[in-house]
Amino acid sequence: MYVCICNGVTDHDIRSAAEAGCRSVTELTMRTGAGANCGSCLDMAASLLDAAHAVRELPFAVMQEAA
Repeated sequence: MYVCICNGVTDHDIRSAAEAGCRSVTELTMRTGAGANCGSCLDMAASLLDAAHAVRELPFAVMQEAA
C-alpha cells in the first residue's frame, strides 16, 4: 500500500527501512522521502515504523509462546 503518494513510498519501504535500522520519522524521511512534501502521511508512516519496531523487539520467549 502507498503511504506517501508524493514520493511513492510504500508500507514495504517503511518496514524495510526499519529492518535496516531506521529509528525515527526524521530518519525515515531522509532515507525514503516519506513526508518530505505535504506531510499528510507522517502519522501513518510513524505508526508503521513503530509497529515494525514492536515486532522486532519482542522477547524470544514471547515469540516462542506465540508459535
